[in-house]
Amino acid sequence: MRGFLLAALLAVAACGGGGGGGGATTAVEPPPAGIADITLLFMGNSHTANHNLPGMVAAMVRSARPGRTVFATEAPGWMFLEERSRDAATLEMLDRRRWTHVVLQAQKYSTSGAFHYPIDGAVLLAQRARAAGAVPVMFPEWPLRGVNETQRIYDLHVSIAQITPACVAPVGQAWDIVLARHPAMALYDTDGNHSTAAGSFLAALVLSATMTGASPETLPFIAGFGVEADDQARLRTAAAEAVAATPPRRYCPADPL
Repeated sequence: MRGFLLAALLAVAACGGGGGGGGATTAVEPPPAGIADITLLFMGNSHTANHNLPGMVAAMVRSARPGRTVFATEAPGWMFLEERSRDAATLEMLDRRRWTHVVLQAQKYSTSGAFHYPIDGAVLLAQRARAAGAVPVMFPEWPLRGVNETQRIYDLHVSIAQITPACVAPVGQAWDIVLARHPAMALYDTDGNHSTAAGSFLAALVLSATMTGASPETLPFIAGFGVEADDQARLRTAAAEAVAATPPRRYCPADPL
């Protein structure tokens, strides 16, 4: 699984998702209803938690929606979506507050393409988010370093959105643009799986654009996340190109921005 040794992943047909259960993340208590205009619930694992990606997205959404209040938090624990769909704490958190968006990351997948893992859990979570009045946002992960798997990961998440309407953020496509155009920019951590702060920032740009419809190029410099201004500008351009080429709301066209 993604999150184990990269060498082992490439040696055998393992599954993706950034690492499954067993990790820990401290979730902030959700706000009482009405405390924020835009409320974001992230369900994922270390790929979501690293470098405070939810905080990055919240800051970008705030910038794109001046005058609107924004709250973001993570569901407890690090889990694959199949596991999370059966987790009582996650489901209780989803049901007891008003969320405008629920971001779903950590669908299992085969890095070799030789195995198929069920999407039932992800479908159930998307359905439950919709029943609660939230827009489900699928978060396809970036590819493993050196592995040509962006389209396969994206298509897997599209298959979920085709069952239950959900937005699908073209995160991997944005990474491919930066890797081709700025090879010296470090998006990967040393394991070739997890992101650096710049990689998380790039994913956050795509996710915020998915939620707001605002082009990443309209955002200003955002301090506090360890990404220099020049790098932010390059990342904004790549994210804008990715969402223009692969519209993230293609599978959720009826949802309000």
